[in-house]
Order: sequence, then C-alpha cells, then structure tokens
Amino acid sequence: MNAQDDRLINLRGRSAVVTGGSRGVGRATALLLARAGANVGIGYRARRDEADEVVDACRALGVEAWAEPGNLARPEGVDALFGRADEEFDGLDVFVGNHGIWPSDDVPLAEMSDEQWHSTLDVNLHSIFYACRAAARRIRDDGRIVLVGSTAGQRGEAYHADYAATKGALTSLVKGFCVELGPRGVTVNVVAPGWIDTEMSASALEGDARRAVEASIPIRRIASADDVAGPILFLCSELGRHCTGEVLNVNGGAVLAG
Repeated sequence: MNAQDDRLINLRGRSAVVTGGSRGVGRATALLLARAGANVGIGYRARRDEADEVVDACRALGVEAWAEPGNLARPEGVDALFGRADEEFDGLDVFVGNHGIWPSDDVPLAEMSDEQWHSTLDVNLHSIFYACRAAARRIRDDGRIVLVGSTAGQRGEAYHADYAATKGALTSLVKGFCVELGPRGVTVNVVAPGWIDTEMSASALEGDARRAVEASIPIRRIASADDVAGPILFLCSELGRHCTGEVLNVNGGAVLAG
C-alpha cells in the first residue's frame, strides 16, 4: 500500500477548486488539500507569481495543479475558472469559495458610499452566487462545498456593515443550498473564522491593536491561515460527511466573548 493511502484523510483521485487561492486561507487550503492527495485548481485575481508558487508547491506533493486568473464578480470570470476545471479534471469533487474583501477603514453605515456597498457585495456575495451555481452544475455526487464566512456574519460588525451583511448572507445561502444538493450526498457548509493573521487584516492588527484583539479571544491567540484550512479539510473529507448546512466557527471562542 502506498504510504499516502494510509492517511486518515485521503482525497487521492479527487479534484478541487479553491478560489482566492494565491494567498492567505486559500493558499493554505489548496496546499492542505494537495497534501491529502487531491488535485487542485486555484482561482486568483491578479497575483500571478504567488499563484504560480502555490501551483508549484502542490505539484511537488505529487498532485495535478493549475491556476486561472479572473474577476469572479463577473459571470465570465467564473465561466473561465470552471471551464478550466472542465478541461483539466474529469469532474469536480470539492469547491471551496474563499475569495473576498474586507475594507479595513471604519465607515459608519450613515456615511458609507454606494460605491463601497456595491463593490463589497459584488466581490463577497454576487461572485459567490456565480461560483456556487457553476459548482453545483459540475460537482459529483457525494461532493463537498465549503464557503469561507466570518463571525461578522453572525454578530455583525459595526463600521463594516457591508462586509458583515455579505458574510451573513452566506449562512442563509448555505441553509437552502444544502437542502437542494442533499439528495445527491453533496454537503454544503460555512467555515466562519474570526481574526486571521493574514495580509487582509495586517493593517488592523498593528501595535496595540493586535494586543487588544488577542486579549478579546478566549484562547488569547489570533488564528493562522492553517488554523482555518484544517477545519475546511475536515468538511471536505469523509469525516465530515454528515455535516451539512452548518456554520463551523473557527475563532478561538471569540464569538462567545461578547
């Protein structure tokens, strides 16, 4: 028996698409799926060098890998990504919808511009709809769909109403989507991180702000990208086959701390 076939989580022979895969949680997820044996295609917006590095790292683990650039807030960008999956893979088993933005400046709802509101909805919600629609049309029976949400989608986030609204919408989307795909054995879930130590949150975690955030988390640490990728892998595996329509919080207990 191949040593890799002896793993607790074994995705060998399965094919996955991960959006936002060039950095942060997407990168960590793509690499972890590859370590579990899955072939991986990643979507990214503009960072080709970083995307290529992820592809090389996945291939070094002995799996097929590729990257496709595009704006997923437009249907043609999603068509290009999943069209590439059609060309490269003999079917799709896993879709991880990870892409999104978090405008870091504090903006009260009363002062938020139409441009910011619509931009955040385009990137964080409309694009997820397009991608989930494309994934549902391709995913095999017993497949896995995982969307990356946020604790902000459950308890809101003052001065970031646009972001919180989009992440809250993912929960409602998943609750219905999982019922539609359930008869095929396809599970659909949300992983909801709190603060993550990635580039997206770097400006908000400088100096004293980092210490304040750490103090607000019961286990007193900010998650790494790998901390979030692990639960995503669980939901993509046979170990998570009876979990669907769920929100898996990965926040060190922060959502309970008020």
